[in-house]
Amino acid sequence: MVEITRRDLVATGAAAPVVLSSASFAGAATVPSAAAETTVAPRERLLFDFGWKFAFGHGSDPAKDFGFGMGQGDFAKTGEFAFAKPGFDDSAWRVLDLPHDWAVELPFVKDDDAKGDSQLRSHGYKPLGRRYPETSVGWYRHEFDIAAADLGRRITLECDGAFRDVLVFVNGCFIGRNTNGYAPFRFDLSDFLVYGGKNVIVLRVDASFGDGWFYEGAGVYRHMWLTKTDAVHLGRWESTVRPSLNGNTATLALATVVQNRDRQPAAAKVSWVIRDAAGKTVATAQSEHTVPADGAAEFGASAAIADPQLWSPDAPNLYTATVTVSTGGKARDGEVVTFGVRTAVFEADKGFLLNGKVLKIQGTCNHQDHAGVGAALPDALQRFRLSVLQEMGCNAVRTSHNMPAPEWVEACDRAGVMMLCETRLMNSNPEGMAQLEAMIKRYRNSPSIILWSIGNEEWLLQDKMAEQGVKIAATMVQRCHELDPTRQVTAAVNGDNEKGVSDSLDVIGFNYGEDRPDGFHKRHPQRPVVGSETSSAVSTRGEYTSDPKRNTVNSYDGVVQWGKTPEAWWNFYGTRDWLAGGFAWTGFDYRGEPTPYGWPSISSQFGIVDMCGFPKDYFYYYTAWWRKEPSLHLFPHWNWAGKEGQEISVWVYSNLDAVELLVNGKSLGRQDVPRLGHVQWKAVYAPGAIEARGYKGGKLVLTEKRETTGPAVALRLTADRTAIAADGEDVVLVKVEALDARGRAVPTANDKLAFQVTGAGRLIGVGNGDPNCLESDKQPARSLFNGLAQIIVQSTKQSGSIRIGALALDGKLKPGALVVRTKAAKPRPSV
Repeated sequence: MVEITRRDLVATGAAAPVVLSSASFAGAATVPSAAAETTVAPRERLLFDFGWKFAFGHGSDPAKDFGFGMGQGDFAKTGEFAFAKPGFDDSAWRVLDLPHDWAVELPFVKDDDAKGDSQLRSHGYKPLGRRYPETSVGWYRHEFDIAAADLGRRITLECDGAFRDVLVFVNGCFIGRNTNGYAPFRFDLSDFLVYGGKNVIVLRVDASFGDGWFYEGAGVYRHMWLTKTDAVHLGRWESTVRPSLNGNTATLALATVVQNRDRQPAAAKVSWVIRDAAGKTVATAQSEHTVPADGAAEFGASAAIADPQLWSPDAPNLYTATVTVSTGGKARDGEVVTFGVRTAVFEADKGFLLNGKVLKIQGTCNHQDHAGVGAALPDALQRFRLSVLQEMGCNAVRTSHNMPAPEWVEACDRAGVMMLCETRLMNSNPEGMAQLEAMIKRYRNSPSIILWSIGNEEWLLQDKMAEQGVKIAATMVQRCHELDPTRQVTAAVNGDNEKGVSDSLDVIGFNYGEDRPDGFHKRHPQRPVVGSETSSAVSTRGEYTSDPKRNTVNSYDGVVQWGKTPEAWWNFYGTRDWLAGGFAWTGFDYRGEPTPYGWPSISSQFGIVDMCGFPKDYFYYYTAWWRKEPSLHLFPHWNWAGKEGQEISVWVYSNLDAVELLVNGKSLGRQDVPRLGHVQWKAVYAPGAIEARGYKGGKLVLTEKRETTGPAVALRLTADRTAIAADGEDVVLVKVEALDARGRAVPTANDKLAFQVTGAGRLIGVGNGDPNCLESDKQPARSLFNGLAQIIVQSTKQSGSIRIGALALDGKLKPGALVVRTKAAKPRPSV
């Protein structure tokens, strides 16, 4: 055990610590992200995340916004923006890497104005919006070189997502604007670059307006790329592989678009090479056409795979298609597209069928938001969060309520988790259709996606504007089918689905209202139904009483007025054959929408796990009934000083036949476990232990015990992995616990801690899962909350080791420490 002293921490106090989520599934492999399509030479796709500079601007005072908007002549002449030229003094700007969310760095603010407070509450009490101009605008600046040899190539800036209104400038020139916080955007910079010299790019990001009613972050919170292609190149997201199954053969419909920016027509050949997961070539195809000058042409072909390995949650088999365009025998561009072979159909009487077999959707809804980092999730953290959900038996996720990050979709493809993919803006106007098209084109090759959603809870389009709702939805559904004829389309509707938007849908989505689907099915037995959003159970991790004075919710049966406990909703959706299953709100707690309390609550309490990923007790209900393995979970803890002689409610979640409860060795009896239910007792508290014994077929299978611990005396740190990649991107999540003298975790510990990270890593965030905690996510300090905290540490590009330490600020606990190794890794090509 590596130890650290209080003096060590104080001496280096500014080190940035990071806390990780609490789920304990060690050993997840470090998998290079394929979120960006693998490129084929001569194309280059360079990560553009490192070495940016950042400064706050101002939403209303041009003098504090680098002079931007000082007059009305800002856009009068091309090339006059000095802040986007070499020589501009940015020495006071902060150096950082992307992804970056400046909102999570801001203090929490309570607004005394009722309307203003309502908006702040929805977004986690962060000072963003027109009422807070000094913290709602951020500037990003980057100087980079372009080789002289790149002259003649098409060089494109691509951003996977920035929140929210982005102006792009290059070498003094205004390039363009993007006003959606979730859709990716791109600009061709070829005409504006200095070849063989220094270039400057500047982004002004304005987060004054929001796209949603939940925490959305601020800044360039997803990856940035610089892509270099030949003048003859494949169209963006135009390469598609559409498998269809016929017996033991998969027929692949192959298509792409070739663009030609030359002044002469190009006689082009497109070739496809299909490979299995082992890299073995299983099929090939090619197509030839002439592409007109400064034009485009569609190419198509077909191929077949004999005895294909199907994609499913149990076996997420993936194939790749290497698509190459060449002229005169010379490769001009290419990419590698990942796909899977599977069928996914929603039927009115059988629910959901994957590969022809009924499969109940056991899903959760999630926002992109995690402790410590806000909306700017490193790729490894996306995979970590998915692993937490899979551990409890979750087999599907819904992207609530926007186009997801590429890394989230890729993680689902590789892990075998199905996805309901949802767009943000339900509107058939040009902006809404552009967002929808970007989402479908970007992800239509992903086997994890089983259903598209065109919107969420559009009340007016379901009721007072139902006539318009039918037409808007019909236009969107038609476009979905044009771009992807292989998938059905739904929308998340919090109503009876009898008019408006619902008339145009392939699959009916119900949000809550479990009194409605039965009647709808009787009236419309030919229409498939899924629970697009369900449950909304609330609980505070480690709390067993609901206390409005402390803003806590008990972990037994906490639920909001419109919602259902996990047990109640799953007994409904899990027992009707014609229902496809559903998506619980939510897998993770998230900032904003604090429910059921307001200030000082700054996050929701809907999560099955908290914001760090530490499981709440509800997690184990799903483990019992969503997984096949024997399961037994006993709660609450048994530290109830001051309640001696009082009755404590003791619950057990289990999928075994029967459970017996013992209190200090005395049996309180054995109870049969009801299917999809739980068992419970009233036990008189006395220090000692409670023990649950689970039986199957009359035989003892599992036991679980909760003991009264002593006071905390030491800290223990546990990493989700012992080694990470030294690529400047990978992260390790560290769980911090307080232990008593016998090495038992103390579930009531709330000590204030300080952290230190040294060596080949840096702290990027901390958390503890407390929905009422107003401590900073970025400082190297955090209180334990009911025994747990999390540190998130990111690697540098140097191999070696990272030393992570924690100590109690009052000095009463033995410090804890661990070492994580960073392995040499080939970093993604970057600028």
